[in-house]
Amino acid sequence: MTAAPVPLTLPIELSVVVPVYGCVGCLEELADQVEAAVAGMDIAFEMILVDDASPDGAWGRIQELAATRAWLTGLRLSRNFGQHSAISAGIEHSSGRWTVVMDCDLQDVPAEIPRLYRKALEENYEVVFAQRVERQDTPLKRLSSWGFFATLGWLTGVPQDPSTANFGIFHRKVIDAVCAMPERDRSFPLMVKWAGFRTAKLPVRHQQRAQGESSYTLRRLLRLAMNIALGYSEKPLRMVAGTGIFCALVAFVMVAISVLRWWDGDIQVAGYTSIIAAIWLIGGLMMFSMGVVGLYVGQVFRNVQRRPYYIVADTTAEAPHG
Repeated sequence: MTAAPVPLTLPIELSVVVPVYGCVGCLEELADQVEAAVAGMDIAFEMILVDDASPDGAWGRIQELAATRAWLTGLRLSRNFGQHSAISAGIEHSSGRWTVVMDCDLQDVPAEIPRLYRKALEENYEVVFAQRVERQDTPLKRLSSWGFFATLGWLTGVPQDPSTANFGIFHRKVIDAVCAMPERDRSFPLMVKWAGFRTAKLPVRHQQRAQGESSYTLRRLLRLAMNIALGYSEKPLRMVAGTGIFCALVAFVMVAISVLRWWDGDIQVAGYTSIIAAIWLIGGLMMFSMGVVGLYVGQVFRNVQRRPYYIVADTTAEAPHG
């Protein structure tokens, strides 16, 4: 028989934050599985479901669940801000000493939460990422995920592990550190890793999606990787400098070849080839350089505006935690 959950009158030990998009049909099962997993831990907990403008009417279902479960709170964002902004909304409204972040499609197994919690406590870790050893995704999804992490690792210069994502458990001081980061282009796991707290990985089960399909196409993943790289790395600017040096060397060689051909009488109009080469090479290099610099200027512009990276339109709680 499953033990009853600890009343919320006690200090909250564990917060479970879930961004919600496109999986309204499995929210009740998700909530029930989280309750069953945490009930045996004999701790006070809360669950925060963040509706990231889900197109399937998830907010109405979240309200129904919150009305019958005192430990569940719902947040509705004013529009779709993206998964990582929704995670930020959830963790900023959480109050647990530990916070679990997981997806809403039941691929992240709630029954693994006690194992993550025990590993963090017993081995004195502040971050424990769930490691999906055997991913239950389609070959296309695994390929796009591999392409995303490979691109991200190359752009940022930081090795990325495609077997880990958002699912994990994080101490309050880790959550506070992430919440203090003001950038608009959010990447929750990368921000956690940048903070530098004691981190471990724990192999966990991974299930097939209970409902819907992933909204992350290969194009969206690559665009996300580029946005993250612009916010966390100067490598694209170094690439521009390296490309400039390479193009300058190529132009010098072509000019030298053109001069030699003119000396041998192969070119009647002196300087024609070198001029054309210079126009195309320098012009292309300038356009490429301006494009990369423009991306960084746009990144700076968005951040200096200091607009919020999410807006809460509604909540099921009378007094939100954050």
